[in-house]
Amino acid sequence: MIKAKIRMSIPISAEQHAQPAEPATHIPCIDPATREPLGEVRIDSPEDVRAAVARAKVAQNAWRQTSFEERRDVLRKLLAYTVGAKDDICLAVQRDSGKTRENALLGEIWPTCEKFRWMIKNGEKHLRPEPISSSFLVHKKARLEYHPLGVVAAIIPWNYPFQNIVNPLIPALMSGNAIVLKPSEWVAWSSGQFIDALRNVVEKAGHNPDLIQAVQGYGPTGAALARSAVDTILFIGSVNNGRRVVEASAERVVPVVMELGGKDAFIVCDDADLEQAVHAALSGCYINCGQNCVASERILVYDALYDAFERRAAELVSEFRQGSSREGVVDVGAIVTPLQLDVIEKAVNGAVAQGARVVAGGKRTLADKGDYFEPTILADVTPDMDIAQDEVFGPVMLLMRVRDDAHAVEVANGVSYGLSSSVFSKNRPRARNIAAQLEAGMSAINEFAGITYMAQGLTFGGVKASGYGRMNGREGLRSMCNIKAVIDDRLPINQANRVFPVAEKDYGVFSGVIELMYGSGLAQRWRGFLKLFSRRQ
Repeated sequence: MIKAKIRMSIPISAEQHAQPAEPATHIPCIDPATREPLGEVRIDSPEDVRAAVARAKVAQNAWRQTSFEERRDVLRKLLAYTVGAKDDICLAVQRDSGKTRENALLGEIWPTCEKFRWMIKNGEKHLRPEPISSSFLVHKKARLEYHPLGVVAAIIPWNYPFQNIVNPLIPALMSGNAIVLKPSEWVAWSSGQFIDALRNVVEKAGHNPDLIQAVQGYGPTGAALARSAVDTILFIGSVNNGRRVVEASAERVVPVVMELGGKDAFIVCDDADLEQAVHAALSGCYINCGQNCVASERILVYDALYDAFERRAAELVSEFRQGSSREGVVDVGAIVTPLQLDVIEKAVNGAVAQGARVVAGGKRTLADKGDYFEPTILADVTPDMDIAQDEVFGPVMLLMRVRDDAHAVEVANGVSYGLSSSVFSKNRPRARNIAAQLEAGMSAINEFAGITYMAQGLTFGGVKASGYGRMNGREGLRSMCNIKAVIDDRLPINQANRVFPVAEKDYGVFSGVIELMYGSGLAQRWRGFLKLFSRRQ
């Protein structure tokens, strides 16, 4: 068992926790849906972080020697734990993050199980040595080999306490790496429990549990991990904190995968199916109370459907139930952190001051119980408003009018982010054409773009300020590898390729070779042939 511990203060934390006046030794953990104290989690010092990384390196030295079948066996056992303990996992997620029971199941358990399934089935295929053409070197064979990097550091946010842990853990283990996780301080209570359980599965499978470790704390803990002797870093969080991680990684020139914020466009064309588009928009805006990097923060609706879309969305949102799932069935839960609640409130109030119209919600609610913000719809939002440019990360639907396809693309691309996007149209070639013009790492046609995460063979990541590098799929798996280029013997030609000493005729010979192989026409290639063989006489 490992001690449960928390997340970052020289902000390399995706979101900031209020810092104590005096150096703290523990993090207070609170249920945001009820404000019930959950306990305390010990903070790791920079020395603790360095020791964890050192243990991980020892464990990884043995793990990298395992076969793919041994790795699959561990993943199967971790999957069995996830399925068997799903109710307990969901309850811990609910208590630590305030999300609904259903969202904990569908947003945490289901995608995690699918990731296990995909990796067990496909991981070896993407990690086996890959033959590559050796071009004109006919006597040689070429291949790419995928070797583990060593120790993966994962600095992860609070919006998906279980899934954010297992998401990097699966490819790390499959590719032969160890992993040290830095969960958010806001979900330190559940994170410690989850990582203890995962370590226990690994140990029972006969392997060193130090393959999986957590370090918890505020900023200094995260900064220490980013600057430690890890071999690659995955960071999921805000743009500003992402910059700090990159700065830290540059000290040792450690590769980084950055999954940052989003301001995703959700385009509803004039020929879209209204009911389909509205329900997908509700998913994009209100799943996990809008605390998603791939939330559909901007709903771009063509003039012909705008008013009908607004009415139908308002009708459905008016029926939403909000509160704690522990008290009954609800549609939306709490905001994970009180600081994020302030961000959402400020953004909505600022939008109204700039001319946005409140259609539904618009304010805090259930203040006597916990940290809640009403499911909100703001209409008449324009691209020049702050809320149309800045990530809200809350249960807020922004309705924006657009005239036509060209205008929709212009507005969609007019932000600094480029994570995911959605396009709705009954004319699928039209929708695909629009999607192809969007500056985003992911696009979905007639679906909320979050569904791309369930196709685990696809990559996950963005462009522009939304980050770089990719998670998931073949590319995400290989991002945790040293991709080594290898030239090997095809034929046993044991003859040296003489380069030194340089002979007087060498320049002419190689000039002839180049013209013969790469000349632009028969005449130039013939000259190369003559030059080559005249020099060889």
